[in-house]
Amino acid sequence: MDRKQAIKAIGCSVFGASLPVASTWAQDRYAKFKGQSIVINIPAHSHYDAMLKILPEFTKETGIKVDIDRQPMLHMKPKQLLSMAKKEGDIDLVCYVVMWKSDYVKKNLIQELAPFFADKTLADPAFDIKDIIPSYLANMGMVGGPKGYLPGPGAQLYGMPYGAETSILAYRRDIFAKHNLQPPKTYDAFQKLLPVLADKEKIGALTSRGQMGHQCVHAFLLHLNPLGGKVFDTQWKPAFNKDTGVKALQFLKDVVDTGPADIPKFSNIEMTNAFLQGRSSMYLDSTSIFGAVSNRETSKIEGKVGYVVHPKGTRYSSQSGGLGLAIPRNAKNPQAAFLLMQWLTSKNQDKTVSRLGGAPIRQSTLTDAAMVKQFPEYITLREQLKYSDPDWRPIIPEWDEINGKLLGVAVHEAITGKKTPTKALEEIAPRVLELMKNAGYIKA
Repeated sequence: MDRKQAIKAIGCSVFGASLPVASTWAQDRYAKFKGQSIVINIPAHSHYDAMLKILPEFTKETGIKVDIDRQPMLHMKPKQLLSMAKKEGDIDLVCYVVMWKSDYVKKNLIQELAPFFADKTLADPAFDIKDIIPSYLANMGMVGGPKGYLPGPGAQLYGMPYGAETSILAYRRDIFAKHNLQPPKTYDAFQKLLPVLADKEKIGALTSRGQMGHQCVHAFLLHLNPLGGKVFDTQWKPAFNKDTGVKALQFLKDVVDTGPADIPKFSNIEMTNAFLQGRSSMYLDSTSIFGAVSNRETSKIEGKVGYVVHPKGTRYSSQSGGLGLAIPRNAKNPQAAFLLMQWLTSKNQDKTVSRLGGAPIRQSTLTDAAMVKQFPEYITLREQLKYSDPDWRPIIPEWDEINGKLLGVAVHEAITGKKTPTKALEEIAPRVLELMKNAGYIKA
């Protein structure tokens, strides 16, 4: 699905044939909500660090108080599930990781957003949903459609991207200039560069996630997609064990062998810190790196980093993922929660949070002249978003088990040398096939 098709599909899925907007608002649209308190559950994450700085302005403008329930990412889903299982929940607005959205919808735990946007007393006529980056909206918010998690017939909007991301290559300009090297444009050049950098600088060539479970799978997928692979074929049969999957896993093994020490123990945090602290020459992962590099409290490399598009394998492809916001079905104050969601993801606040180190979700932010002057990396980000794939991973409820217990073990066994990439992937393919048959994706 290309960009124009995605915009059209999302518009039709969410709003019918056209985008309804409220022609007028109540004279004081916030009056009846003044004094209400809502609870938002958020992670310890750089985008939400920036969000916390702008929240007082929302309360000042609306009279709605916001109580923050902040937790480590791994603790959020259990807490949210516990709250959403009650008759009346403790949380009015949840931040979710993209992999959770289909599970939440399948269990009927979060609300469709179309009724809120259709309510003229709530919907901001200037919101302009078509301005939101299409791949982010499709990936983070849509559930239904032909695959169950993308735009298309039957798909509905259940969440809004907030802290969404794609992948990009960051590199140390000073190191590359010192050795007269160029950032790689292709995977062939990328693979040849790894041992060269490791030898010349005596630091890691490329940092990476590598911790057993979803972290090392994330790293594997970063290479699988541009090299032409997918987790499943069009019939939901395992495809990760084909030649493209083996090649991607071998590339990741090469990254580990030439990278900073202890990659097999790295989560996103350790992976990023290795680059920020000068222990690797390159970084290939989330665009959240933009804000991290310029944070003088944690970065030693400010002013030394360049950005280029994720290298091309058989195709250009980069991740689409990150974080979004949804309203639990049992929220005590769902309308006030929607007003906060709408305010946070508005054009003005998207620019404001981005200036504070947050992740932009709107095309108008990326093309604003003042924003581009402050963040020249937006030029590269705009180019990268042409290749951001909403179907980068299968966002199905069964993914938790595949990601954490099957692929997550196999990939780790390969990068630590316990098994060859071919053997590691081939051994789990029958188990994944059986799981997909039992789940009803593959008909006998």
